[in-house]
Amino acid sequence: MPRAEETTTGADARVRRRVTVEGIVQGVGFRPHVHRLARDLGLVGCARNVAGGLEVEIEGPEAAVDEFVRRVEADAPPIAVIESLELEELEPVGERPPAGDERFEIIASREDAKGEIYVSPDVAICADCRREMFDATDRRHRHPFINCTNCGPRFTIIKGVPYDRPRTSMADFAMCEDCRREYADIDDRRYHAQPVACPHCGPTLSFVAGERTERGEAALLAARELLRAGRIVAVKGLGGFHLACDADDDEAVRRLRQRKHREARPLAVMAFDLESARSFAHVSGDAATLMHGPEAPIVLCERREEARLAESVAPDTDSYGVMLPYTPLHLLLLEGLLVRALVMTSGNLTDEPLATDNDEAVARLGEIADGLLLHDRDIFIGCDDSVIRPTARGPV
Repeated sequence: MPRAEETTTGADARVRRRVTVEGIVQGVGFRPHVHRLARDLGLVGCARNVAGGLEVEIEGPEAAVDEFVRRVEADAPPIAVIESLELEELEPVGERPPAGDERFEIIASREDAKGEIYVSPDVAICADCRREMFDATDRRHRHPFINCTNCGPRFTIIKGVPYDRPRTSMADFAMCEDCRREYADIDDRRYHAQPVACPHCGPTLSFVAGERTERGEAALLAARELLRAGRIVAVKGLGGFHLACDADDDEAVRRLRQRKHREARPLAVMAFDLESARSFAHVSGDAATLMHGPEAPIVLCERREEARLAESVAPDTDSYGVMLPYTPLHLLLLEGLLVRALVMTSGNLTDEPLATDNDEAVARLGEIADGLLLHDRDIFIGCDDSVIRPTARGPV
């Protein structure tokens, strides 16, 4: 007697396919994306990270599987980049899949696969995380390391692929019960977000200035206190350290240049928001779009001569390199600081590598900065800020 699926034809015929997707599909919410698609279409199967991207096995009525394949690419997460998508026909398991394949599952990564390795860049804080961070009722209120599937550290915290939490600097932070519940909830924005954490289980801020040390919110307040006093603070960001001071304080900027041995080249600045940036620079619509994008680069903008920043910020050019806060820590540091902008230049002596490690920063930047705002999430890959100039032919 033939099985039911063997006599079914057309769109209702049961098929199973392997879908291999290559590109930036790890750490960008792609496994949650295919899981939700499978659930919504009533399909079974599994997905796992492989060295070159993502491998999915999907089974169900042929019309539904075709729709799944179409939407895998058409509805991909906003920060994903698909380089290729390949299909392979497999033998269907049947109407009653064996134990372990009765639904769609995200399974252990395949570590023996060969292929190109694509890693997502770090992504600027998204609107949802920003809203939660400033919501006094949210459990991540003022958490300097808030992130989700759509934003946060990626490239700079990875020490191996495929991209899973044990191969990142978040391996040192065990998820609390609440974070683990979010991580396992297919309908949650933090479903399989590898850097997920909260104030109870995530990284912690600290501040060092001579014999003085502070932790948590007190560390943030101490850094602000120095900046308001015209001093220099080394700030640990996503890809390394910045050296920061008040961009309107010419004495502070000149002191920073002298200590950093950077005589004339322009210094990048970070404004809290577009309104602040537009008080000293002509920020076009294209420039604003770039600043608010997931890359959050430094954007070159013509300065306002009548309301320029300290002369020492960019003495030999009529442009400023302007960026907006792209991490929760940057937002918290600038919030309430009451300055138009901070100089945010790379944390190193001129021609030296960018400082990324806490002990290294204390040793190398201690003679430049009057204090250091640190945290205990390691940076495995140093990464400087990108610089973009908007032009009539597009960004350069």
